[in-house]
Amino acid sequence: MLALGGNAMTSADGRARPEDQIAAAEVAMDAVAELISHDVEVVITHGNGPQVGNLLVKNELAAAVVPPVPLDWCGAQTQATLGFVLMDALDAALAARRIDKRSAAVVTRALVDPGDPGFVRPTKPIGRFLPADEAQLLVEHGEVWEDRGEKGWRRVVASPEPLDILDAPAVLELIRAGFVVVANGGGGIPVVRREDGSLSGVEAVIDKDLGAALLAVLVGADVLVVATDVPQAVLRYGTPEAEPLGRVTLSQMQAYAQEGHFASGSMGPKVDAVCRFVQGTDLPGVITSLDRIVDAVTDVGQTGTVVVAD
Repeated sequence: MLALGGNAMTSADGRARPEDQIAAAEVAMDAVAELISHDVEVVITHGNGPQVGNLLVKNELAAAVVPPVPLDWCGAQTQATLGFVLMDALDAALAARRIDKRSAAVVTRALVDPGDPGFVRPTKPIGRFLPADEAQLLVEHGEVWEDRGEKGWRRVVASPEPLDILDAPAVLELIRAGFVVVANGGGGIPVVRREDGSLSGVEAVIDKDLGAALLAVLVGADVLVVATDVPQAVLRYGTPEAEPLGRVTLSQMQAYAQEGHFASGSMGPKVDAVCRFVQGTDLPGVITSLDRIVDAVTDVGQTGTVVVAD
């Protein structure tokens, strides 16, 4: 299971124009095709923060004309769009290597608990800052916005724990049929189960790395690789005592996390996701940069930060 960070779908300076996203996808899928050329079966998941951010801006600009599109719809739209872009890029990279392999994208739902504390008090900031008057229009549409001082107002939403990936069986069937599957982008579309058993999308954002860890367990992945923009996790990052982490046991990595070594908005969720995968499977999890994923998978333990069972 390969989890691509949001940086893998934007330009180096963070721009997310269509041409930027296509170019970034081509770089990422070239690395995936190289991995496949080593006879490795790959399932791909990805972030969608910049893409959802673009849709939120459109919501804001058009709020006086049409109702804003809900977050679950934003997740579904970006899963489909990015799945299409990644499939095209991967197909081209595989064809260049004369590898006959098909790809497929699955618009994927993640089940969450309607009683999750995040729904009572949303805390996950998303989108851009707005002046109070513009934010008020969106509040009138039912959104929750908070005053963040000089920067302005910012929307906050729930970030509930993913309990199940409802479409994991479809992903498994496609894997068995020989497809390279793109699934559960952005952590999955958050849905809750009603009393009658039916499903309903909700206004929430699921952490993409936690979604990747859960999907990796459900599809029986042998290793979870979280691809980011650095070669490995680092203790005391940004200080003269910075120490890159190589191979580390699950209990030691959990201790480092509890000591506060990994920022909640960057490396923290990646460490949490890898630890959850290792804890649930006794199989290794790796954090490394995209250009090192071949070595990370074909010679596990020698590249990146590798978390192993105790």
